[in-house]
Amino acid sequence: MATSASNIRVEGPQPVAVNASKLDEPKIVETAPEDHPTESHELANADHEEKGAAQLDHGQTEVKDLGWNESPTEVPNPVVGGLANEELWTLIRRFNKQMYHVKALPEPPLMGLDLNIADEEEFSPDKLRANIERLYMTVIVGVVGFYKHIARLRSWRERNRTIAFAAVYFTAWAIDFLVPTIIAFLIVLIVYPPARTYCFPPAPIALIDSKTGGVKKPTAGVLGSDNSLTGAPEKHQGEAVEQEASNFVNSFTSIAISSAAGKHPQGDPHGEEEGASELEDRAPDPTNMAMNAADAKDKSAGGEPNAVHDKTKEPMSAAMWSKTRPVMHAIADISDGWERFGNALSPTPPFPKEKPRLKLAACLVPVLLISMFTSSYIFMKMNGLFAGFGFFADPLIWRGLSYLNRKYPNWQKLLELRNTLLKGVPTNAQLTVTLLRIGEANKAPLPPPPYAGPPPPEAAHENAGEGLEHLEGVPDEEMAEAIHPDATAVTTESDAAPKKKQHGRRILAAIKGVTKGGVETVLGTDRLKAAAGGEHAKNRLGVLRSEKTITAGPIDFPCRYKGKKGHAYITATATSPAVSWTTEREDIDPVFSIAIADIAEIKKVGGLGWKTKLVVGWATDRDIADGLLIIDKDGNQKQLTAIALRDELFNRLIALGKQMWEAW
Repeated sequence: MATSASNIRVEGPQPVAVNASKLDEPKIVETAPEDHPTESHELANADHEEKGAAQLDHGQTEVKDLGWNESPTEVPNPVVGGLANEELWTLIRRFNKQMYHVKALPEPPLMGLDLNIADEEEFSPDKLRANIERLYMTVIVGVVGFYKHIARLRSWRERNRTIAFAAVYFTAWAIDFLVPTIIAFLIVLIVYPPARTYCFPPAPIALIDSKTGGVKKPTAGVLGSDNSLTGAPEKHQGEAVEQEASNFVNSFTSIAISSAAGKHPQGDPHGEEEGASELEDRAPDPTNMAMNAADAKDKSAGGEPNAVHDKTKEPMSAAMWSKTRPVMHAIADISDGWERFGNALSPTPPFPKEKPRLKLAACLVPVLLISMFTSSYIFMKMNGLFAGFGFFADPLIWRGLSYLNRKYPNWQKLLELRNTLLKGVPTNAQLTVTLLRIGEANKAPLPPPPYAGPPPPEAAHENAGEGLEHLEGVPDEEMAEAIHPDATAVTTESDAAPKKKQHGRRILAAIKGVTKGGVETVLGTDRLKAAAGGEHAKNRLGVLRSEKTITAGPIDFPCRYKGKKGHAYITATATSPAVSWTTEREDIDPVFSIAIADIAEIKKVGGLGWKTKLVVGWATDRDIADGLLIIDKDGNQKQLTAIALRDELFNRLIALGKQMWEAW
């Protein structure tokens, strides 16, 4: 995630900012290797020249509360030097969605950074959804932004810039120096970041028309955010893109379910528009019910769907589900690679600024030299040789691969980009855990991101339209009309039209009321079952959260253990940091205590099963508090349920110790 120290705004006297040009390599504190097993641990304990509130000497041994339960404006900015709070909270918010389950590694990883995704990563539909959302926020948004840059250049609307690019291109083509020119241009963009904004001046993605390259009104109707494809308003940085990613998955899922249910105009009665039939209004939408939707469609068409006679159903289902984990892992690898390249080109403190860029540029220098002395004839001749070798030399290639697998079993791992060219360059998750470790190393845990309350106002953000002078030929009136919402549109078409009686909603409300009563009855009996010793009933106590805001952290986290109310405490100032749980009576000893160094595995668990959670959440409109499963080195398990700030407790536990984690 690229950031710039020049954009950091310091509030209050606590943080001390230093010119980013003076920041080269962090000074590593000399300690035993086992204390800092990875580069992430080393950087977390380094003496950084550019400091934020979490990196200052607080002059105390107790943990410093930097505003865990305060409004965002009361949190010192920046908390971490070189990174604005909004960008820090964006990283943590997305980290919370990505990390579910971690296990401690016995040996340091090859690339020098932990929290890589395990090869045997567990599959779950929710995790697949999180990976697709991450792919949207990183790769898809980045590719669309690049495409709109190309559209701007091709449109000739920014005439001077297009003339400069065209002149250089055709001059290099005329003297047969095109490939070296392109490679040299890439090297300049990599090594000298100001060249990127000079050659490709930024503009809000939603404001640019991908067809004409000109200015258009964002699809959200207002320019409320610069880095989203719709331009939707947001209260905090990055929220609009995250909501887009969620709706991207929802829309894709809706299309898939609609296809399985057979939602097609050819199935509608002739002469009846959608919603015109009272029976159609009363019938539930099959796209909301994935279970047996395809069978229902076949049966209504006169077919006889029968799982016993259908010999393709089980094999096809098994084949599809067997590929879900590799597909999910491939999506995560694509996102990881994109984030690593982004963090190499625009490193975020405390990671080194120059070293990754120089390594990338150094790889292009030999290509540049070869291209300068290689004619187009030799280039085509070599391509033909390689293509023929790849097509006809299959036996030789497999013998070579067998030899490598026999002599060097892990040679594929050693050649991965993350272990060679991008070694030491973090993904956003590895960057986030390093930032979390910085707070723990300085006994100042990073405050959690603010939780969304009321929706953002339907208005352009305060800096909308600034710094867009390079968009030549766009009148101020046209720019203002594109950026701000249409003031003349008082009512929408749906508001102006008379509302029809919606019988379906009444039926749905009745079903919801009945379901809510049943849910409350079932959950009400859990107290009796828990008193009788039912373990599952104990774990469900307190999962329905009544309060929207709960005071918790950074030391005290209200939760339950075996159904009893209490608090989880993190003691970081003792000789051996530990997590313990005690009942609400604080005058008694902890029920259990686990040293942070002894934790071998941490897993986020749901308060309810995923199907039950959907039904309960829909029927009651209440938040469901989830839990954590903590396993120590001896295999002892402790499950905390109904945790307030579950993600924040998880983050503190993985950032506080010296363990090297792997994501499962």
